[in-house]
Amino acid sequence: MLRRLQFLRQVRAICSNRPLSVCSSQESTCSVCVWTSSGRCLLKQGCRRLRVQPSHMTVCSVARDSVFFTTTGSVRRHRDFPGAGRFSLLLQQNAEEEHAFTERLSSCTSSRQVLRHLRTFRLLSGAMAAAVLHRLADLEQDGAGGLRELAILSDSSLKALCFQLEQDSCLLDDEAVVWALLGCTRLYLDPWSRLVVRLVSESQERLDKGKLSVSALCRLAQALLVLEGPNCGMLVQAMGQLQERDPTQWGSEELRLVYRTFGAGVGEDGRYQELLNAVNAHALSLASKLDPSSVSEILGALVILRQTQALPLVIALCKQAVRHVPNFADSELAVVLGALMHYGHSDHFFIEALERHVPKIAFTAHPETVTKVMQYFGRRCILSPPVFDAVAESFVYRADDYTTGQVARQIAALGVLGYVPPNAGPLFRKVESLIHARFSQFQPRMLLRLLHACTLLQRYPLNFVSRIFSPYFLQQLQEQDTGMDRMVLAQLTQLYMSVKLECPFYEGPRLLPKLRVKSFLSPGQALETPVDPQLYNAVKSGLVDLLGARSYFASRVLTPYCYTLDVEVKLDEDGYVLPASHIDEVYKRIALCIDGPKRFAANTLQLLGKEAIKQRHLQILGYEVVQIPYYEFEKVKGKAETVEYLHKKIFPLSYRLSW
Repeated sequence: MLRRLQFLRQVRAICSNRPLSVCSSQESTCSVCVWTSSGRCLLKQGCRRLRVQPSHMTVCSVARDSVFFTTTGSVRRHRDFPGAGRFSLLLQQNAEEEHAFTERLSSCTSSRQVLRHLRTFRLLSGAMAAAVLHRLADLEQDGAGGLRELAILSDSSLKALCFQLEQDSCLLDDEAVVWALLGCTRLYLDPWSRLVVRLVSESQERLDKGKLSVSALCRLAQALLVLEGPNCGMLVQAMGQLQERDPTQWGSEELRLVYRTFGAGVGEDGRYQELLNAVNAHALSLASKLDPSSVSEILGALVILRQTQALPLVIALCKQAVRHVPNFADSELAVVLGALMHYGHSDHFFIEALERHVPKIAFTAHPETVTKVMQYFGRRCILSPPVFDAVAESFVYRADDYTTGQVARQIAALGVLGYVPPNAGPLFRKVESLIHARFSQFQPRMLLRLLHACTLLQRYPLNFVSRIFSPYFLQQLQEQDTGMDRMVLAQLTQLYMSVKLECPFYEGPRLLPKLRVKSFLSPGQALETPVDPQLYNAVKSGLVDLLGARSYFASRVLTPYCYTLDVEVKLDEDGYVLPASHIDEVYKRIALCIDGPKRFAANTLQLLGKEAIKQRHLQILGYEVVQIPYYEFEKVKGKAETVEYLHKKIFPLSYRLSW
């Protein structure tokens, strides 16, 4: 009866400060809705609690028969739980004991261990109780909006802990209340349960006082975003108080929480952009002092919020990340790499730090982290033999633990750089066995990308080509209402050309002509790199001086084999240069590849995989390929040296008379 009277007094206190929320025009005030921040019932079709009551009842009976967890499937009052009264919550706990409890929690690798650890304690602080909820959420969240094991919500110790949190919520400090509320949302507890309603009420009372700290406001905003969405009145109130604070007074932990709050969805559609701009400016000044978790958290939030104007902050965080590379957790390093790929940024010192660190963790790091490392090097076109060799070696032993997407992305990175690791034999045998065993599990486009990467590395997937060119697989490659995009068609075409040109004994299915592209240089596909205009103009001037006229060579020639020649020179049987318009009596064709910096790896002079396969195919097709790389041509000075250089490259065996 005392608890009941206390509950009614609290309801009356709230009602005196806030208009009542009515479930419908015919129904009385809903006491559940009173506990929330909205001025109306949260359910559009009337209160959920009212619908399950007999027709003669009008008031929601939360105080009397509240459901604890909707996921447990049982309707029980807290006082009926076997473990009710098992725990006692203290306003404060000994700091050393609290730290030891938290350390032990973080070492638990399963929910059962957490619950066993919980049972060994009788006295807990509010922070310790909330930490249990969060650790359970860390271990049980499946990443898809649910829990891996729902049975943990029926554990008597957890129910007893939540019962005590509800009973003693008014005794807890502000941080513990909002931290516990956020833990409830992470465990997907029923928003209408007495515990959540009580914690929301306590949070509202403390929010109204305007004394919540920055960290408490952030955690409260995250919880309310889950419970009621971005338009929640209480959330707007919390963010309003946050806007009144001075960001220049915040430390790294507060910055991290603010970015986490924005990244959770509070900052969608440009909301609170002025506050975010001020936070970005302050984060830039503190970038050199941030710890690994803060660096990762901020970079991840900037990507989610699409802060394209925050590139100076990204660069500063990348510099700070260099010293933290060995200290990043796997998930944190994956977030950092994803952000740097998103912003298209790479740093020489960061690359060196990865080259020192990745070989040490290649066999133990999380599969997604290893994949992100490879994807980062591939996206930035950075060739790193130490990293690639270590990952390729670990791939042979760990590939069975990788998802099909992770397998494809790792091999694709090798294909981009055209790098064949020393253990190529075991590596590609493992790739072949994986495709055999899990062919149906690959997404069609991911599988095509994987097989195309193999051809860039001169490994030809003949065992799978018949499946790739089958009508069923080609139909799977088509997107609904849009068909195949140009990149997919280009990869199919080059895969078919590779098999036909480099495996002459292949007699399997053909790719239908209607599915072949005309040019690999068309917009929307990246199987060729356009010629560098400045380098091309310099070479063109030298060719005019060498050959005597512009008519003796052709530029940007599209061949019948989809490749585009930067410059083509035709010779007759006696070795004389023919005019470019000449069609008959052509004995030899010389293809000049004017290779600018973008056709090479960003940090070495190795051709990218797509450029190497182009030159290889042109040679098979009968062209004499002459490569004019930028790093050689840039050393040539003056007209005479240019002509001499081009003569030695194009006609190395002929003696040139002066003219």
